[in-house]
Amino acid sequence: MRALITNDDGIGSVGLRVLARAAVAAGLEVTVAAPDSERSGSGAAISALEPGGRLLLAEQSLDGLDGVRAFAVRATPALIAFVATSGVFGSVPDIVLSGINHGPNAGQAVLHSGTVGAALTAASHGIPALAISLAAAAPAHWDAAGAAAARALDWFVPRATEPVVANVNLPDRPADELRGFRAARLAAFGAVQARVLAKTTAPGSGSIPVTFTRPAGEPAPDTDLALLRQGWATVTVLRGLCECDDALDLSALS
Repeated sequence: MRALITNDDGIGSVGLRVLARAAVAAGLEVTVAAPDSERSGSGAAISALEPGGRLLLAEQSLDGLDGVRAFAVRATPALIAFVATSGVFGSVPDIVLSGINHGPNAGQAVLHSGTVGAALTAASHGIPALAISLAAAAPAHWDAAGAAAARALDWFVPRATEPVVANVNLPDRPADELRGFRAARLAAFGAVQARVLAKTTAPGSGSIPVTFTRPAGEPAPDTDLALLRQGWATVTVLRGLCECDDALDLSALS
């Protein structure tokens, strides 16, 4: 099975190499294509084309991944996943793996995640995708994360028969402190929330202060954020854009 591995932390990320090594060990035919710089928070944006519609990339080697083709691409992860569906990096992948992200991608905030955005883009083009994140801004337990990623791959690969996204979040703990995997609902908010402070300048000038803080209150039980805090690795299966014609009375338009 051919796997494309990408992320939003950039080609130099430790998490990217950990995931790539786990994928190789799982017997996958791996190609890496990741942004040439950090693209966190880019969601499913497909920007970064140069004038004339050119996509800049450079092939490079990755330490500890001899024989794996790797490309540093001047683009968002979603754009990388999008062009991969046309075979730009070789054969069209059978699955897309995104991560391992530095920091959680949980709750409704996954809408803004470049890691999850790449996975959702792949799924919208018919390719199953697995997004993995490690819930710490400066992760310390990469060995445990690699073992957990290997377990997630063992579960996901045989079941990747339809284009959905499995969003996995791992607590940053030693292996003997991980409680296991749990299915989880998305929390109503993400690990952090944006707060727009009172505007103090006239319209059209100056700046608007925006801060990111941890939300007040506790997430609902059985949600990804709640289970992560309890030491569980969480799995939430996401489907991309779907129609809901029953949400509004469309007959009123006729």
